Amino acid sequence: MVLSPIASDVAMSLPRSSATDVMLASAVYGAATAISALILAPKADQIGLRRALFLALVGLCFAMAICASAPALWVLIAGQALAGLAAGLALPAIYGLAAEIAPTGRESETLGKVLTGWTLSLVAGVSISAVLTDFMHWRAVYMLLGTAALFLLIALKRNSTSEPRSVGNVTSPLKALRIEGLPPILFAVACYMAAFYGLYAYLGPHLTQGLGVATGIAGLAALSYGVGFGVVAPLDRLIDRHGAPKSAPVIFALLLCAYIGLSLLAPFGMALIAFCFAWGAANHLGLNILVGQLTALSPQQRATILGLYSAVTYAAMFVGTTVFKIVYELFGFSVIALLSAACIAPALFSAVRRQNHVSKADIHRNAKNG
Repeated sequence: MVLSPIASDVAMSLPRSSATDVMLASAVYGAATAISALILAPKADQIGLRRALFLALVGLCFAMAICASAPALWVLIAGQALAGLAAGLALPAIYGLAAEIAPTGRESETLGKVLTGWTLSLVAGVSISAVLTDFMHWRAVYMLLGTAALFLLIALKRNSTSEPRSVGNVTSPLKALRIEGLPPILFAVACYMAAFYGLYAYLGPHLTQGLGVATGIAGLAALSYGVGFGVVAPLDRLIDRHGAPKSAPVIFALLLCAYIGLSLLAPFGMALIAFCFAWGAANHLGLNILVGQLTALSPQQRATILGLYSAVTYAAMFVGTTVFKIVYELFGFSVIALLSAACIAPALFSAVRRQNHVSKADIHRNAKNG
């Protein structure tokens, strides 16, 4: 994700590369993460979650070293691919460990804290990457990330917590797809993530190359988005109060409107950056709906379900980034924002159908009891 605001700077130091070419490395990262979440992640239960996380952090350290020293675009892409393989193994291991160490009755709350970590990466990591690139060099960004991964590796090695107990037989991701209600939610996740990653990947190039905004200022878009994502958290209680089926249509409608707003503000740099706040707020509520529905489907298979969530997320990241690149180069940022809105439309339609189904079920139940 740090590539978006610094893509132009990376392209200038790599031979025969453009900012959109550099963003292909981000797409490859997404594809590698999706593949890893399906193939490597199920092995975590066999070798142990701590050991899986340890191996993933080792891979991440090497990946960041490759990216920091990349002399050509293909080397950067290779580093991003290795980082994706590490992330696909690390994420389910992190989710599983969080569930294991969570106090009884607070598993979802603990998992929710883990899931909000990507917001911190947006607010701090992406914004700092733009500043580091302005004042030092883009390679310093990957050196910093590699150092952080190394510190996490050392901390995990020194941690004396014993390996969590086994929670039963390992469930195949393909078998988990048979869980009632899972495929429609995963479809909504695919729509949601393709819309987000497809647009976010080219927000930085649009601001820096299309509008001439300085790299450091362009990084404020991620900050604006992240702050909006974070400050709306108190509204999550409204979802609990009204229920996900009733809340989802309203939230997805707001998200669709947010993408339309981004399209209308595309020619205005500072206004676009400011409106990213509303985009982040709507995305937070949408993600809360999706993850909440996934974790409620089957607590006994939560890790497997979240592994599928990761796979779908990064598969959508790859497809979205790749397809949106073509549309962006042909028609510009305003059109890909409308394309994101179009991606949200099926999720909105599915949410409305689900709400109607739940409402009819409630009416039938009340009539039967009355």
